[in-house]
Amino acid sequence: MSRSRTTAVQGHRFGPSPGNAWTLQADGCVSLVRAPQPPRPLRFEARPQPLAIDLAASALVVVDMQNDFCHRRGWFAQKGIGIGPMRRPIPVLQRLLPAWRAAGAPVLWLNWGIRADRANLPPTVLFKGKRTPDGVGYGERSPEDHGRALVAGDWGAAVVDELTVDARDFVVHKHRLSGFADNELDGLLRAQGLRTLLWAGINTDRCVFSSLQDAGFLGYDNVLLADACSTPSPVSVTRAIHFLVQQLHGFVADSTALLAALPTPSPTKEKRP
Repeated sequence: MSRSRTTAVQGHRFGPSPGNAWTLQADGCVSLVRAPQPPRPLRFEARPQPLAIDLAASALVVVDMQNDFCHRRGWFAQKGIGIGPMRRPIPVLQRLLPAWRAAGAPVLWLNWGIRADRANLPPTVLFKGKRTPDGVGYGERSPEDHGRALVAGDWGAAVVDELTVDARDFVVHKHRLSGFADNELDGLLRAQGLRTLLWAGINTDRCVFSSLQDAGFLGYDNVLLADACSTPSPVSVTRAIHFLVQQLHGFVADSTALLAALPTPSPTKEKRP
């Protein structure tokens, strides 16, 4: 499935996606009628009930799988934080991402990527990221210097090498726990006609849940992929998040159920010489 990333001319079409475009017709008329996109239903097991989603209107959102959180020499590791929980989604995503893309559905990486001058970060974010005068905060350099912590374009803000960002994927930088604060995420999703969000990444109870909760407030459908998320917080915290999602914000599923339901791509026939 090909998708335009920016407002562009595709033939006589002007718009960010096939389902959200004006058409300049041969007689000079500008048609504001959007072309309906055929639904692509996909059913799989979830909690508290089985789900059917529309692949044509769904995105897999991967949160914060970045060097500064997941790499053994990143910002978190140099703070003395055990990164085992942060690395736990990696093998799950290594299986899920290729199958999701092969089904023709979009991937969106939702990553910390702050301004180098930190000019839009409030005191809460700056304090919680540093806590002590001699600590290393957002935008600062750790003793083993790999660049500024979580600054967009620096090593720490990049996705870990074990996961591949495809040229077709979307990347959105965030500056708060919630990916919907102070950036273009909501506008991008609406322009692309994406209504159902499947959540993966870290941390379950922090950036994942904050973003998922705000998505629900904004009218998006939410599916938390439990085994594709992780957190260093106590297990009881994860259980509480799963309860809250099922009770108030959407559904909880496992990547295995989603993988089993995804269509298998048809093998391409070799061209005869």
